[in-house]
Amino acid sequence: MRFNVHALDAAQQVVALSLEAPSPAAARELAQERGLSVFSVEGGKRALALPRLAPKSGFRTGLFTVELLSLLDAGLNLVEAMQTLAEKEPEGERQQVLSGMVAAINRGEPFSQAVAAFPRHFSPLYVATIKASERTGNVKEALGRYIAYQDELDRVKKKVVSASIYPAILMVVGTLVIGFLMLYVVPRFAQVYEDMAHTLPFFSQLLLSFGSFVGKHGFFMFSVFILAIGAAAWALSRPAVRAALNRRIWALPALGSRMKTYQLARLYRTAGMLMRAGIPALRALEMVEGLLAAHLRPPLVHARNLIEQGHPMSAALGAAGLATPVAARMMLVGERSGDMGRMLGEIARFHDDEVARFVDWFTRAFEPVLMTLLGLAVGAVVVLMYMPIFELAGNIK
Repeated sequence: MRFNVHALDAAQQVVALSLEAPSPAAARELAQERGLSVFSVEGGKRALALPRLAPKSGFRTGLFTVELLSLLDAGLNLVEAMQTLAEKEPEGERQQVLSGMVAAINRGEPFSQAVAAFPRHFSPLYVATIKASERTGNVKEALGRYIAYQDELDRVKKKVVSASIYPAILMVVGTLVIGFLMLYVVPRFAQVYEDMAHTLPFFSQLLLSFGSFVGKHGFFMFSVFILAIGAAAWALSRPAVRAALNRRIWALPALGSRMKTYQLARLYRTAGMLMRAGIPALRALEMVEGLLAAHLRPPLVHARNLIEQGHPMSAALGAAGLATPVAARMMLVGERSGDMGRMLGEIARFHDDEVARFVDWFTRAFEPVLMTLLGLAVGAVVVLMYMPIFELAGNIK
């Protein structure tokens, strides 16, 4: 199995590497043999493993960062601020994490190493940001930069989620209504009109035939439905299936381009935050590789190789297909000014606003279309069910 390992090297730099090992413990030992201090081992899922829900953590990194920055702004030093946060928490996971960090700092470990000891709560990006700030002694600036970074990510996510809630509710309710009609109401109508099925219109015959089949084989269809859900869940847990599905979605002309823009905005924002923290461009691009979709990672590796060969970042990302026309122009300006980190943040903000406008427009156009389709589907089922009644009334006259 292959594991993604994040660790600190002898120079206290964050490094990421991929190791082949039979277990997480073996991967950790391999990294430690290379002189690395491991703080995160990820991956290594077996082929037949089912997806598991991670337990919800009681420690919120964003809240911790905001509270710590507030105490530092109030004039407390780092040790006092950490002790204050640890003392105010009752027994629980949050108190354990804070106490462990305070103990590490009291032992003389740097703050970045104390944070790295809890990889479940602090990502490699967070550790790298803190580590870079320790060189200049400005931890407050790093914390503020990370808070701004998270706020920008959350802003876009909230817009996407809020725009998706109403269409999702419509689809769920519409599916339940159609399922109720087709699986409960139609079979009972089929029993009532079973003797006169040959005199009904063609589509009504089809509908009632389906109702008769459901009534006679309900348990079989329910079993097939459960098996289909299980098979779909298993298939979606396979990286190859998800990658193939992503490729098909990305192939859609309008939607694919917007999804790529959203991915590139994450790339620009994260790389910009790391570069502003003092991390070299190559290391920053290496650390953000995991944020991209699987099919965008090889182009990013190609871009890093071009940068190593001496090409500017704008040309390298453009040659790899990871720079929009707007991003390429703005990166040229950032290269001339020598402030590429800030410019990447501006590029990300521009593209995030573009994606938010597209999501808003798409949902406004999609909602009435979805309501129309659901109304037509429900109306068609109801009309086809009542056609026998109309036929019977005509015969009586």
